[in-house]
Amino acid sequence: MTITHNTPQNVAAANEILSDEALAFVEALHEKFNDRREELLGKRETAREQAASTGTLDFPEETREVREGDWKVAPAPEALQDRRVEMTGPASPAKMAINALNSGAKVWLADLEDAASPSWSNQIDAVANLRDAARGTLAFTSPEGKEYKLREDAPLAVVVTRPRGWHLPEHNITVNGKEGSGSLTDFGLHFFHTAKQLLENGHGPYYYLPKMESYLEARLWNDVFTFAEEYLGIEHGTIRATVLIETIPAAFQMDEILYELRDHASGLNAGRWDYLFSIIKYFRDAGDQFILADRSSVTMTAPLMRAYTELLVQTCHKRGAFAMGGMAAFIPSRKDEEVNRAAFEKVRNDKTREANDGFDGSWVAHPDLVPVCKEVFDGVLDGKPNQVDRQRPEVSVTAEQLLDVPSAGDQRTEAELNANLYVAIRYIAVWLSGNGAVAIHNLMEDAATAEISRSQIWQQIKNGVVYTDTGNTATRELVADALDKQLGVLKEEIDAENYEKWFVPAGKLISDMVLSDNYPDFLTLPAYDLMEGAK
Repeated sequence: MTITHNTPQNVAAANEILSDEALAFVEALHEKFNDRREELLGKRETAREQAASTGTLDFPEETREVREGDWKVAPAPEALQDRRVEMTGPASPAKMAINALNSGAKVWLADLEDAASPSWSNQIDAVANLRDAARGTLAFTSPEGKEYKLREDAPLAVVVTRPRGWHLPEHNITVNGKEGSGSLTDFGLHFFHTAKQLLENGHGPYYYLPKMESYLEARLWNDVFTFAEEYLGIEHGTIRATVLIETIPAAFQMDEILYELRDHASGLNAGRWDYLFSIIKYFRDAGDQFILADRSSVTMTAPLMRAYTELLVQTCHKRGAFAMGGMAAFIPSRKDEEVNRAAFEKVRNDKTREANDGFDGSWVAHPDLVPVCKEVFDGVLDGKPNQVDRQRPEVSVTAEQLLDVPSAGDQRTEAELNANLYVAIRYIAVWLSGNGAVAIHNLMEDAATAEISRSQIWQQIKNGVVYTDTGNTATRELVADALDKQLGVLKEEIDAENYEKWFVPAGKLISDMVLSDNYPDFLTLPAYDLMEGAK
């Protein structure tokens, strides 16, 4: 057994995080689980091709007993009983981590995935920050002399860390000559350096698990957790995981995913962009009934999204797990109060819908939204920490309802094409430069936004969509021309050096992906290969 690694030179604690003991644990995780990870990834395309050939999905027959069985997940620890407001954001740089911990939210989703640009220095810095946060020593002084430190006048947010998904590699770890897994590396380093300290703090090592497509992938995570607990001599069931149901096949396996993780499960989360991105990806060659309307027009009130979220709440509460709502991504303007007024009202309405539907809490991307979300859930919870006791027996969701893409509408516009191109290029350019949480038009965007944006464009070209606002047809020529125009817009907004260094390669990458005959499953894989500092 051999493990090799690179050490980022610009992270002060890198040698501590990449200690021999920590790397031995990461190596053990790869030795035991990486082959299974690769095998399960190989099964994804087979399952997708089968679904696309029939134009449908269904609840698995082989797991009917699990869905119809009478079982519950393990009771939640005290630290996770109340999750009414969850702040999300990257764990690097330290300033953002401190602001999230101090935000007043009950939980902080410390993101090493979609809101993080996964340069090696960012990933190692994030783990170091989370270790220092667990110790209570995390602090930062800006170049201007402004000090950031953890507050002592109120509770800090409980940390729930999101490692990278099963599909993502880590170029800087090699085990037995094979490139490392981003998920096993992130989890391994974080768990090794924080688990025991978090337990001393009265919390525990808690995780958000992204991008899973089957209950077998959840079973793999459960086995990883059991092994990790045994390795460090920690009681079985100490780790708790919340799973993001952000792929369409996972929506048909919510019971099964909770069942596989039942000793370690905490709940499920319902989002929007990744879920819609997954529908496009999964059924990209299954016919025009899966052509999505403009993403900006597909809200959580669309019938297919209502089916998804109501099934999630019902499933979670039936099994004693928490149902977590989606992201409020608005970033308040410091200049335009009218923009803020309209956006805050929209956020309030969205959170009210979630709370009334039975969700136990929800996500926000900015500290200023914490009070809005908290006020809404305070009113519905009425002194309780959650509403798991609300069972929703009246909910009955069919496979047809989950796949009813036409119910989201038929608005497909050239204006949205231009917006998608602008956002995808701008996001990936900033991502390549090392920042994965990007403010665009008063919204905090992450990789999911770029993924659905470029996927929607590819789907429109594939199906020759006629835009409802112009009457033009989506062709490679039209999209290539629109892309050049959006690069021109960005060139006027960005200084010349950064434009050439980051925006030109981002534009080339987006162009290659949307104009390709073949659909690339993940934008972040080729983008990672381009990233400065990935190796």
